[in-house]
Amino acid sequence: MSTGALHDHVAIVGASSLLGKELKRVLEDRNFPASEIILLDTSEVAGILTDAAGEATFIRSLDEDSFEHARFVFFTGSPVDARQNLSAALSSGATVVDLTGGSLASTGAVISSPSLSTMLLPVPTKPSIPGPIYFSPSSPVLIAATLSAVLSKFSPARIALTLFPPVSEFDQSGVDELESQSAALLSFRPISQTVFDSQVAFNLLDRFGDSARSSLDKIRRTVSSITSQFLAGRAQSPAIQLIQAPMFYGYAFSAYAEFPALPPASEVHSALAALGVRIASDEDPPPTNLAAAGEDNILLSPVRPDDSHPSAYWFWGVADNLRFAAINAVRIAEDLLARQ
Repeated sequence: MSTGALHDHVAIVGASSLLGKELKRVLEDRNFPASEIILLDTSEVAGILTDAAGEATFIRSLDEDSFEHARFVFFTGSPVDARQNLSAALSSGATVVDLTGGSLASTGAVISSPSLSTMLLPVPTKPSIPGPIYFSPSSPVLIAATLSAVLSKFSPARIALTLFPPVSEFDQSGVDELESQSAALLSFRPISQTVFDSQVAFNLLDRFGDSARSSLDKIRRTVSSITSQFLAGRAQSPAIQLIQAPMFYGYAFSAYAEFPALPPASEVHSALAALGVRIASDEDPPPTNLAAAGEDNILLSPVRPDDSHPSAYWFWGVADNLRFAAINAVRIAEDLLARQ
């Protein structure tokens, strides 16, 4: 790969994370115009051999020159890493696309989803000078915002959304713990509970143990808060619940929406399809988290009316949690390049 062009590189901070790896694949799959993809991470994982654009490369340790010549810097690791390196990335002249949320406290950070811009009105108030910091929301926020944006044209009375996150939302350590717990339980051995402080395998949870690395309720509040912040009154924010599921990959969700008058299902389907949502036919098997693997968009079953509430619909859908988030981030960069 050529490395000579000024500000023509892409840097991925947190390249060893599951999201970082998926982002690299998406950049390559979409032939994103960059002379080099620079993979960066903490010193603990620096030196790992991997590949970028079909060529062998190493994950580099973050240093003061890491962002030199970078046109875009994607943060995919921890929010702490994003906050600590945000200033250096901006000082290099790069545009930041943050997938961690670490940039949200920064003045001028813009929450963005290019695919939803066709459905939602412009944000009522914007920073006077849009900074080169863009926050690309996580998959649950994108799912919630997509449903709200589509249903807003039908003036829903209420929307309730239950999300079933996979353990890969906790990166490789979450995947490893579910795998370890599943094997241990099948062998009648004690289980490890380092990440969740609870039995996740063969189980559903509305909360984790007291010593878990994160609180499920805190995650729910964050998803709800960012969804409301992103929608900014342009569409009704749904009530959101999170139930931890024993799935490795793929976000599943169930939603309920009531309307003053039930809109035709065909019109709801058309509005969803306009945003790229793939709707199965009645003859197709229902969407599953396995079927969503590698898909760029949400997969949805046909909407179902509620027998007890004739003005309500039920929704069931899935999305590849890593790819869906990575696709949105790359679309932000593509959209910015198209405007130049």
